[in-house]
Amino acid sequence: MKYVLLSAAAALVLSTVAMVPQAQAKGEVVVVRVAPPAAKHERVPAARRGYEWAPGYWTWTGRQYTWVKGHFEKVRRGQHYRRAEWREGPNGWEFNRGGWRAGQRDRDGDGVINRHDRDRDNDGVLNRDDRRPNNPVRN
Repeated sequence: MKYVLLSAAAALVLSTVAMVPQAQAKGEVVVVRVAPPAAKHERVPAARRGYEWAPGYWTWTGRQYTWVKGHFEKVRRGQHYRRAEWREGPNGWEFNRGGWRAGQRDRDGDGVINRHDRDRDNDGVLNRDDRRPNNPVRN
């Protein structure tokens, strides 16, 4: 009986360890020394209710860039779509695959979550005293 329980516990631990690399693979960063070509001009189809257009982008296959066509993504409540993009970094061109992200929790980037932020626009005037709480120009 102890052998069965020990085997089951070992199997559980090993299966959890085997899942960790899969979770880390999603955060994979692609860095390429050669700049990507200019984006292709795509004809954006008519808007579809409940869907958002994800524009096409260049992806790196290991030897060359290939174009991935734009497509519609089903809208996810409480999230916004971030398009794929290439950015020039210190080691070359870095690719961010984009995708759905949680809604803006910190709109002004000051480190305070919006629902606790007492000065959303960082103009030095508290929201309760500010006639325009989302306008960074002082009243």
